[in-house]
Amino acid sequence: MKHKNFSKIGENLYTAQLRNGLTINVVTKPGFQLSYAVFASNYGGAHRRFFLNGQWHDTPAGVAHFLEHKMFDMPDGDNALSVLSANGAQPNAFTSSGMTAYYFDCTAGFEENLRMLLKFVSTPYFTDETVQKEQGIIGQEIGMVEDNPGYVVYNRLMRMLYEHNPIRDQVAGSVESIAQISAETLYNCHKAFYSPSNMTLCIAADFDPEKIIEIAEEILPPERAEIPKADMGEAESDKPLKTLNEEAMEVSAPQFLIGAKVAPAPEGNELLRQKIVAQLALRVLFGTSGSFYNRLYSEGLLNRDYDYEIDYTAGTSTIMIGGESAQPMRVLDEVKAAVSAVISNGLDPAAFEAAKRASFGSRLRGLEDFDSLCLALADGVFGGYCFLDCFDVLESIRLEECEAFLAEFMAPDRLAISIISPVK
Repeated sequence: MKHKNFSKIGENLYTAQLRNGLTINVVTKPGFQLSYAVFASNYGGAHRRFFLNGQWHDTPAGVAHFLEHKMFDMPDGDNALSVLSANGAQPNAFTSSGMTAYYFDCTAGFEENLRMLLKFVSTPYFTDETVQKEQGIIGQEIGMVEDNPGYVVYNRLMRMLYEHNPIRDQVAGSVESIAQISAETLYNCHKAFYSPSNMTLCIAADFDPEKIIEIAEEILPPERAEIPKADMGEAESDKPLKTLNEEAMEVSAPQFLIGAKVAPAPEGNELLRQKIVAQLALRVLFGTSGSFYNRLYSEGLLNRDYDYEIDYTAGTSTIMIGGESAQPMRVLDEVKAAVSAVISNGLDPAAFEAAKRASFGSRLRGLEDFDSLCLALADGVFGGYCFLDCFDVLESIRLEECEAFLAEFMAPDRLAISIISPVK
């Protein structure tokens, strides 16, 4: 096991890769009662077509999410959620386009809860009867999501930006696609994507890292399996398929989401640096402490529902700026004008330095949020970098890098806007 002390931020990270390929990250938290663990697979809703054992495999939309729902069922009839809760843990799971994660936090009984987490995630148990029952439950969930304006405005933006990548489809699939899922489908996908070589265990706790390795080696399969190679579709154009989509739903005020595609950097430190440059550039120009937001807020064009981010998942990277506004198209014009001003005059150096300090501070505070820390470590494993290196990288970011990022990826012809308007 390797140990690295990040003296600047006061953290100690222990890392190891087991013989079966599992990557383990442990951030030790001496004196803390709270413990957190996440066991994650590099498998999400977009991993529908993949190459494994010399051949291509195609699966229905929604398998990763369906699998997450069914993994808590144990062969002995117990439900892992109930067992963990009875032992004082707060367990849960999620499936995104690029990852499935199972996690818990607790203030006592960490070792017992960790053993249960590793056991149930690595022990598939499905029957045709339980799969059929779950199809009805997930079908209702799909219907509820499709009636949610927040999801609809996002989904329509993805469909405007991406022509081929499965990120354009709902993670849960459709009622028609999940009807094609069988117990055999789930067993096959579990075997393909839930092998330790395609997973990571990330922990923040006052617990012996060597003991964590011992537990993982005891419970998990010993063999190193081939990692599936996902096919995310043909290469995408730099520009959106469509620049405007507007639909009407039962909302009190228009909701909007402005987006643009970013070509993700290669895995490793290049990817980490691009993520930090992107986040910093967006904070400088569109952050809630900056002139863009405050001017539009004072003019009544934006309110406190405003937000911005860049999302990296399933081989994609997407800038999103959104919220509520009575005049979404005017907000889009203001975004274009702000980027044009950067291209002509550059970013304000004082605003850049202030954003850099604020970003360092918010990242430092984030280390106290164990779930965010562990999920960021898991993202780093799948992206080929160490998340805790972000502090050194952030300090080295130059103003010109942020300007170049905005000029390249937020040019007016790369922007699209999705709008949900109130029913008239």
